[in-house]
Amino acid sequence: MKIKHQLAIFNAMTRLLVILILWLMLPILVENVVYHHINNTLLEKKKKFIEHLNQEEINDFIENPDDTTETFAEFSTLHSEFLVLSRVPIKPHQKKSTFTNEYRKIENEESEYRILQHHFTYEGVDYQLEIGSSLSEVNDLTFVIRLFIIIVFVVILFITFLADTFFIEYLLKPFYKIIDTKIRRVNEPETFDHTPIKAASRDFRELDFVLNQMMDRIAEVFKKEKQFISNVSHELLTPIALLKNKLENLLQNESLDDNAVDKIAGSLKTLDMLKKIINNLLLISRIDNNQYELNEAINLREIISDLQEDLQDRIDDKEIHFQNKMENNFVFTGNKTLIHILIYNLVTNAIKYNKPQGKIIVEDGFADHHYFISVKDSGIGMDESQLEKIFSRFARISSDQEGQGLGLAIAKSIASFHHIEITVESELGKGTSFKLWFSKSQLKVKLFCKTFSSFCLHFLVILLTYK
Repeated sequence: MKIKHQLAIFNAMTRLLVILILWLMLPILVENVVYHHINNTLLEKKKKFIEHLNQEEINDFIENPDDTTETFAEFSTLHSEFLVLSRVPIKPHQKKSTFTNEYRKIENEESEYRILQHHFTYEGVDYQLEIGSSLSEVNDLTFVIRLFIIIVFVVILFITFLADTFFIEYLLKPFYKIIDTKIRRVNEPETFDHTPIKAASRDFRELDFVLNQMMDRIAEVFKKEKQFISNVSHELLTPIALLKNKLENLLQNESLDDNAVDKIAGSLKTLDMLKKIINNLLLISRIDNNQYELNEAINLREIISDLQEDLQDRIDDKEIHFQNKMENNFVFTGNKTLIHILIYNLVTNAIKYNKPQGKIIVEDGFADHHYFISVKDSGIGMDESQLEKIFSRFARISSDQEGQGLGLAIAKSIASFHHIEITVESELGKGTSFKLWFSKSQLKVKLFCKTFSSFCLHFLVILLTYK
């Protein structure tokens, strides 16, 4: 997930958390605000009632003064308020005024009320005054407020999410431009674009500046490495060639005995091996430094056919049954020489580690929208520990086999250079299978060309039929 989406989601989640907290705290807010208002109203009504209260009025409403259960009551319309006066003894240490929420049944209708209970003494008689205000409207109002808050905040959340997305997109645009135009080209220091990136943020300008400086250093190191490789190839290969020439001239001396000839021949063999190692290391270095161009049309089916012809003698020596099952004329753009070396190393590896009278099957196909080539043998196979290091330099599958352990390392470097994925499956004693997986972009080009060709052919057939 891109950083802009992560930031937008993070902002949305924080706002959602705030909304949830506010929604949960709403009853407390209502209690502190609405209840405070109701309490003040009830206290004001209590004050007015007490100020205008007299015994004559009480006696007018209480038919039996000796009956302590009688009450003086008054109800407002729609049962929204009530007032009750009762003869209730005052207990010691009892608060004069208290507020409670209780359910009361008024005229067969039960509802929740905010009740003020006030205890007072009038002319030697204890009374309890209860003034209640209905909470039904408050509860309805609370629900409406909650619903309104949810709707408003959801809309705000949606709008702010879009705003954050576009703003973050604008803010990070220089960052993604740096990634696309510069960071992705760090492996190509010679073609690196040093043009400064326009950015409103100073951080991105500093990042671009530092990246340009770093690439200048990398380009300088790259140039020195190329020069070093050229010097190494000259300083090492030239003495080897001279020494080889001298040893070959010594072999022309007829006075040498067989023992001397064998020693000279062994030295020549060692020189050839050393020369091959140096050339292979130089090849890997040049590949890793992108010193090859990818501008050739390569037909893999033709390469397999040419390799089979070139290696037929080695195949016949081990009596190996070579099966070429290539069916597709897959063509892609790359370096033909390197691709030839890549497949050559895989096939020669299959020959080297195969059993006498074994099999080598080379086939191609399509899987998961990818084109692949597989080289499968019936050789000695490998265990898990061997599979982990087969692409390492100087790694040898078997100590009994000849070679320098660079063939598969070269194959891996070439595959990476062409954006080809190389996989291997092996079972000890049964054989090994290497697969080259070509990228979707390469496949799309091929499929487009194939489709376009088919369309043209079909269109031509229609025209001829019409005529």
